[in-house]
Amino acid sequence: MNLLKGKATIGQLQLLVWVAVYFIIFFSFLPEDGPYQAGIFSGINVLFYVLVIYGNIKFLYPRLYLKGHVAWYVILVVILLPAAGLGRGFLVMFIYNKYFAVHPEKVSASNITQFLVAGVLTYMLSFIFRIAIAYFKLKQQAEEILLQKSQAELNLLKSQVQPHFLFNTLNNIYYEAYREAPRTAGLIERLSDIMRYFVDESPRDEVSLQTEVQFIENYIALEKIRIRHDTEINFVKEYNPDARIPPMLLMTFVENIFKHGIDKSSRKNKIDLSIVHQNGHLLFQTSNKKIKQTQEASHGFGIQNLRKRLSLLYGTEFELNVDCSGDQFTAFLKVPLS
Repeated sequence: MNLLKGKATIGQLQLLVWVAVYFIIFFSFLPEDGPYQAGIFSGINVLFYVLVIYGNIKFLYPRLYLKGHVAWYVILVVILLPAAGLGRGFLVMFIYNKYFAVHPEKVSASNITQFLVAGVLTYMLSFIFRIAIAYFKLKQQAEEILLQKSQAELNLLKSQVQPHFLFNTLNNIYYEAYREAPRTAGLIERLSDIMRYFVDESPRDEVSLQTEVQFIENYIALEKIRIRHDTEINFVKEYNPDARIPPMLLMTFVENIFKHGIDKSSRKNKIDLSIVHQNGHLLFQTSNKKIKQTQEASHGFGIQNLRKRLSLLYGTEFELNVDCSGDQFTAFLKVPLS
């Protein structure tokens, strides 16, 4: 049970409070009334407290007062308190006179006043009870957040161990391959850099342009392996390497080229890319010969998702154009640089 483990729920804590209240009343009545009479009257008093407190904090206050029905709230409170107070008082007097009194007592004006005052005091106590419940809920939520944070940190440590093991293994393979096949070793190194980018850089809000361009070059080098014939690639780079942009912002165009704009059976594939830093803006453009499936790239999910991401990042301060007229497929992106 959570209560025994020190992790009681709000409901269990409330139950514990009411049990404690019952025994406090019971032991206060016990010396004069005896166990049987003390047990009955303690139960009646606890039920009265429960009715008034929960009637207010669970029903009247949240459903009427908090929703702006103040007049109805006041009316029903004025009805509830006398009804509950007088009901408890007359019930106690009835049971006492019928089963326990040697000389039955009559209800006096002072008794009625005590019953009404008890109702008002219990009503005021209900707000303290409500604050206590809210405090324990807030404390419980804070503990859950701390637990989730600790779990997230543990998962992060686990996720870091696995990639670093893979990176170290790739480095070992790289050194072994370098002696026998330097070109293969170079490709392994590029793959390792790409994976390190995904792990270390892509979760960041921004990365340097130099890092992003290096990632694109590594990606292109690995994609060229899949193409049967040599591809002419012209990459113009005129930028400040320390300028920063959100990660993976330019990859959609490059990925589209190799997905939709390369004819693997042709010897005449040509790709033009340019990345230029101009007047506080980054201008990125790609161009490739249009082939049959290139039309899909201009309307695919990649471009749509990129446009949504740009809207979230820059509002209306960006320019994204895709042109598939003629025999060339051209994509152009302009964003402000920080």
